[in-house]
Amino acid sequence: MTDYDARLVALYDEDNPDGPDHDWFRALADEVGAAAVLDLGCGTGLLTVTFARPGRAVVGVDPSPTMLAHARARAGSADVRWAQGDSRDVPDAPYDLAVMSGNVAQHVPDGDWERTLDDLRRALRPGGVLAFESRNPRARAWEGWADAAPTTRPIAHGPLREWYEVDETAPGRVVLTAHNRFEGTGEHVVETVTLAFRERATLERQLDDAGFTVEGVWADWVRTPADDAAPLLVVEARRR
Repeated sequence: MTDYDARLVALYDEDNPDGPDHDWFRALADEVGAAAVLDLGCGTGLLTVTFARPGRAVVGVDPSPTMLAHARARAGSADVRWAQGDSRDVPDAPYDLAVMSGNVAQHVPDGDWERTLDDLRRALRPGGVLAFESRNPRARAWEGWADAAPTTRPIAHGPLREWYEVDETAPGRVVLTAHNRFEGTGEHVVETVTLAFRERATLERQLDDAGFTVEGVWADWVRTPADDAAPLLVVEARRR
């Protein structure tokens, strides 16, 4: 993979702060009595380190060396085992809980996604729980991203101007191109990701095929049952 710019990674926690989503994942770890937690696609480790407590093993896995360097530098990082890679590189199985927060599931393309679910089933003990969220394609969130005007904010490296280009290349497949221009130097950093917006029925079928029983699909972080219009799909599934 092409790694992220370290100056932009340093902004990640500011742009994606601890909040009700992290509260829900932490509460779930306590609910299931998790003695071993896997955070797949852990990014900067903001959530990951908060899973740690005496008697609980926590592992954070991410493909980005720059993200992991940031994670290893944060307070509490010594209580987590960090690994670079994807679901094929998960160490120390089995786990009681595996999470993919921050819409990580949408960054995994079809084909790799099905393999990821298979890998996670193998990483979890029987009865272990998988939890993640994904945006509902019916809400078409990308249309709002495309309409957003450019913004400029002050950062440690001077003013940063940011804007997006959005291209729906196929139903449920969106190419998001983030433009980041450091106004002080004129340097222009472009990061492109392809996001998969999967229908609820598709997610449930894929989980069933991988050996999971879906226990709930929620519209928010207080377990309101999701309907067709819910912008967010929060998924809880148990390994059979």
